[in-house]
Amino acid sequence: MTIKVLSLGWGVQSWTLAAMSALGELEPVDFAVHADTTWERKQTYEFAKRWTPWLEERGVKVVTVQDEAQERKMSTSNTDIPAFTVDIANDVQGQLRRQCTGRWKITPMRRYIAAELQRRELDKTPGIVEQWLGISEDEWHRAKDSDVKYIAHRYPLLEKGMRRGDCVTWLERNGLEVPGKSACVFCPYHNRLAWEEMKRSEPEDWATAVEIDLQIRNVRPPYPLFVHNARVPLEEAVSIPEDKGFSQLGLLDAECDSGHCFL
Repeated sequence: MTIKVLSLGWGVQSWTLAAMSALGELEPVDFAVHADTTWERKQTYEFAKRWTPWLEERGVKVVTVQDEAQERKMSTSNTDIPAFTVDIANDVQGQLRRQCTGRWKITPMRRYIAAELQRRELDKTPGIVEQWLGISEDEWHRAKDSDVKYIAHRYPLLEKGMRRGDCVTWLERNGLEVPGKSACVFCPYHNRLAWEEMKRSEPEDWATAVEIDLQIRNVRPPYPLFVHNARVPLEEAVSIPEDKGFSQLGLLDAECDSGHCFL
């Protein structure tokens, strides 16, 4: 017996997989699990609210999990995000190690899966869990084997040779809504256009990102932290021309290594 689990981030690719399962183009999954960081964009939460009933009416059970210790605040001990930093005295720039994916997504997801195995009286035998991840052909380099033996990763979009654009076409052909990218509002890997679009069209998310950027500033003294790689306050950074040398990494250039973010 194998348990099929879909990692549902509510982005284009994972939503496509969920919809394919719901419409019978892929086999049924036992459940789709969304690891909620509590910091997703407002539009992502609204999308999930609209489409969760549609999935469940078609047999795709949606489960939302969170880190047990996660709260909607940043504290002096919470530096999980890969914030940019600078040693002003020695003019040295750096970036913190990314821990948010593991703590906010992978750990709570696996905790739920382990509890489900226990509920079904199943042992953690190799490959007992088949976990689907929404990685498409244009992101093939993100496809990695699981780092635990009882979970085997599967990439249905790679099997079908589908790119992100193919997912959009499939969704539209089936009369389904195309979601925006899912990511934490303050993610340091947002590119310049993403920051500008957030400021222009998503004022609540922008205000949250600015607030978090300010809150993390001095949690690692004497080195200030920033969510933008210009290493200046976010409100200033989005107005800095890229020809100043402050080119921000693109969303698809620095995905979480686990394959659990931006899905």
